[in-house]
Amino acid sequence: MNNMACGCPGSMSRIIERDETAGDCVSTPSPSELRQWPVQLHLVPPTAPYLREADLLICADCVAFAMGSMHQELLKGKALAIACPKLDDTAPYTEKLARIFGANDIKSVTVAIMEVPCCRGLDIMVRQALAQSGREIPLETITIGINGERR
Repeated sequence: MNNMACGCPGSMSRIIERDETAGDCVSTPSPSELRQWPVQLHLVPPTAPYLREADLLICADCVAFAMGSMHQELLKGKALAIACPKLDDTAPYTEKLARIFGANDIKSVTVAIMEVPCCRGLDIMVRQALAQSGREIPLETITIGINGERR
């Protein structure tokens, strides 16, 4: 039986079996590392003050839900923009990212995507935007597995 939504292998229904984690016993919540609002790429102003000389994390929406330690491992100390290359209207993303890169002396860019094929589009958009901006900004792409592990 085919459990794929929209014909994309990354949309195939799966159950993720987990053992109980040590976190089940912890009563102190982890603090948020979010430093700005808004976070959705469509809503982030290209000249927002929090983007100036920032380390920027461009993150696929699903990463924060799959990776329990996302705030501590990926977000801490960074400005954030989230997007979904499959479900969002991504037509304006490359141009917007190029404007962000060109206007803010971005120090570094980290792209965090899921291991599913449709997520690769976010990394491609960021690379195209960097090329359009004419800026040489250090870029790192991190892939997160469906189970939440860093690949």
